[in-house]
Amino acid sequence: MSESKTTSKCPVELFIEVMGSKWKILIIWNLKDRTLRFSDLQKKMHNVNSKTITTHLRELENLKIISRVVFPEVPPRVEYSLTDYGKDLFPVFDAMRIWGLHYLECEGIKAKAC
Repeated sequence: MSESKTTSKCPVELFIEVMGSKWKILIIWNLKDRTLRFSDLQKKMHNVNSKTITTHLRELENLKIISRVVFPEVPPRVEYSLTDYGKDLFPVFDAMRIWGLHYLECEGIKAKAC
């Protein structure tokens, strides 16, 4: 988002810009209750290559949804966690989960843990 602070923006468009990819949503979901290193995050996101994860982590960091901390060690250790903006997304995620559960129940499909 390179627009100035005085530019107006539709809140729904902003949300879509922030959450515009399933990978971003999965990154945020996996950071819900914990700080993770890149390798741990990659293990939780099956079948996603490291370039894709890195790209989305950078975007989320630029949007101030996640925090990235680099520890001055050899080799460098990097940890990711949610910012307050990131944590504020969980009521939205809970609403999505409730909607999904209702839909699956109505369609006779068993819900699995996620």
